[in-house]
Amino acid sequence: MAVARRLLIVAALLGVAQLQSATLQQLSMNDLIVKSTAIVRGTIRGSYAAFSGPVIFTHYRVQVTEKWKGATGATVDVAVPGGIANGMRQTYSGAPQFQPGDQYVLFLWTGKSGMTQIMGFSQGAFAVAQDGSSDPSLTRSASHELMLDAATHGQVTDRPLTMRLSELRSQVASALGAAQ
Repeated sequence: MAVARRLLIVAALLGVAQLQSATLQQLSMNDLIVKSTAIVRGTIRGSYAAFSGPVIFTHYRVQVTEKWKGATGATVDVAVPGGIANGMRQTYSGAPQFQPGDQYVLFLWTGKSGMTQIMGFSQGAFAVAQDGSSDPSLTRSASHELMLDAATHGQVTDRPLTMRLSELRSQVASALGAAQ
């Protein structure tokens, strides 16, 4: 009886662990641009984690250096699911993690609750190379989560993306001009 109970507990724990994997909808660059409520370039200045209901969010304070879309202040609080709060840890597959001092171009959306999050988890976070260039390269790592095509609902493989800041800036201006 004790062995059966232990096996049941292990099976339940494995099931819970599997529930934390993410299935993402693949977002095109146009999706990111048009569906975002704000697009900013900024530097991560700090973070803290806190519960919002049963979910822990890590809140990153981003000092905004450029605003490409939306109304934001000089800083924006970006909430990413997962983190450590009150001695408890939660992790979410596909959720990006940032370090103070790192620079990013972020595609953001603010929900009805007022919480600002990143579009498509890591799909909406482009790291800015800190090489002193006036036109640095941007990189977005490939997501390793299950990703589905919006049109076919079939599984697709995400690919890393690299481009120049000027190229992304131009794509954003073009898409926003066409959307108006």
